[in-house]
Amino acid sequence: MQIFDTLLWPFRMLMSWILWAFHELFSFLGMDTNSGWTWTFSIVAVVAVIRAALIPVFVKQIKAQRAMQALQPELRKLQAKYKGKKDQLSQQAMIAEQRALFKKHNTGMFSSCMPLLFQMPFFFALFTVLNNTATAKAAGEGIGALSAAHVRSFDESSIFGARLSDTFLNTLNSGNINISVIIVAVVLIVAMSALQFITQRQIMSKNMTKEALEGPFMQQQKMMLYILPLVFGIGGINFPIGLLLYWTATNVWTLCQQFWVIRNNPTPGSEAERELNARRAAKGLPPIGQKKAEEAAAAAAAVEEAKKTQRAQPKRQPKRKR
Repeated sequence: MQIFDTLLWPFRMLMSWILWAFHELFSFLGMDTNSGWTWTFSIVAVVAVIRAALIPVFVKQIKAQRAMQALQPELRKLQAKYKGKKDQLSQQAMIAEQRALFKKHNTGMFSSCMPLLFQMPFFFALFTVLNNTATAKAAGEGIGALSAAHVRSFDESSIFGARLSDTFLNTLNSGNINISVIIVAVVLIVAMSALQFITQRQIMSKNMTKEALEGPFMQQQKMMLYILPLVFGIGGINFPIGLLLYWTATNVWTLCQQFWVIRNNPTPGSEAERELNARRAAKGLPPIGQKKAEEAAAAAAAVEEAKKTQRAQPKRQPKRKR
C-alpha cells in the first residue's frame, strides 16, 4: 500500500494543485469560496484540463482501433488456418502469428482501453484527495496542494443538500440517512454508467466496418460494453459525490469527443462514413473516400513527375580519359 501511495504522490500533487488553482480562480471571480458549486465547477475544470492533455492519447487510440479493424480479414484467415488444431505447437504458432500481425499494423488487443488506463492514475489520485477530506479535516491537515482551510471548505460544501465528501454507502450505513445524498449519488451513478454505455455503443453501431463487426474481437467489445458500466456503477456507491461529478463530467467529454470524431472523421467502410458521404453529396461534394484516393493519386503523380524531371548529375571522368 505504501508503494501505491508513493507512485500516486506526483499525480495527487498535480490533481490537488489544479483543483486548488481553479477554486482560487472562481473565488476571485466572485463565487462563494465555501459553496459546493464553486468546488463543483473546479472539479469540472480539472476534467477539462486532464482530458485536453490526453487528446494525443485519444488520437493514438483511434489509429490503433482502425488498424485493428483493418487486420480483421487477416485474423479470420489465420483462424481458418489453425481451425481444429488444438495441439500446443499449433496454438503457440497461431499466437506468434497474431503478435506479428499486431506489430505489423501497430496495434494490440487492448488498444481501445488505452485512454481509460491512462486516466486511472489521475482518477485514483483525485479519489485519495476527495476521499480523505474527512480524516484530514479531523486532524487539521491539508492534502497535497490543498491547505487545511481548503480541506475544511470542501468537506463542508454541498450541492442540492448533499456534501461533496459524502458517499452513498457511508450515508446508507450511518444510521442517519441523508436522502439528498442518496438521490444525488444515484442520479450521478446512473448518468456516469449510461454515458459510458452510450459512448461504447456509439462506436459499435456507427464507427465499425462490417469486417470488424464479424471479427473475432467483437465478443470482447460486447463484453466491455456491459462490463465497464456495471463495474463503475457498482463501485460508484463508494465514491464521494465530488468524484462522481468528476467521472460523470469526463464521460460527457468522452461522448462529445467520440461523437465529433465519428461524425467528421469516421472509420473507412463504416456506417458513419456512409452517412458523412450522404451529407457531402447533399452539398455537392465528392465522397470522402474518393477525395482521399484523389489526394493520394495526386501525391503519387507529383513524386513520379519529380523523379522524371530530376536532372542527372554529370559523372566526373578520370584524367586519362579527358
